[in-house]
Amino acid sequence: MIEALVYRWLRWRAIAALLLGRRDAACEIFGAMLQRWPDDAYALASRSHLLAQLGQRDAAIADAERLTARHPGRSAADWFNLGYLLEASARHGQAESAFRRAVALDPALDRAWYGLGLVLIRQDKLDEAVAALERNTELQPMSPYGWYQLARLHADRQQPEKALRIIRHLQGFEPKVASQLERETGLAP
Repeated sequence: MIEALVYRWLRWRAIAALLLGRRDAACEIFGAMLQRWPDDAYALASRSHLLAQLGQRDAAIADAERLTARHPGRSAADWFNLGYLLEASARHGQAESAFRRAVALDPALDRAWYGLGLVLIRQDKLDEAVAALERNTELQPMSPYGWYQLARLHADRQQPEKALRIIRHLQGFEPKVASQLERETGLAP
């Protein structure tokens, strides 16, 4: 009973610190929570997020890795966040594994498909990248990001007809992105 009250008190204090813009203080409170409850998913996820915001990427990755190791099936978002941090640190192979785990837990997590596509491009696994980006665009058809990367990939692979199809598609709802692709690829519908 006392432990539950202490936990709620610390959690409330951390939330209050965040509301007051005191991220460092909130990070310390999450640290205190983790000293008492080392594998607490809420504290690990929250501190990882804060550490990333504070520019402490390695520490953020450590918390995210601990979270996914201790609670592997808790949330696809946990794996996505780990993948995002690893990708930002140019740890593409590890990021790929994290993104794959995210989409295995939630096949509809469009941002994980996008992240997977990006790390596959960076690893020169282009066929797999196309498949991941196509899945992203199926899930998020009005977002230009997946379409942009997919068009660039087709243009780089000497598939201008596929890139042009995407440029035409983007002209319908993201004309600026379509124009940017035309300039970058030299392709015009």
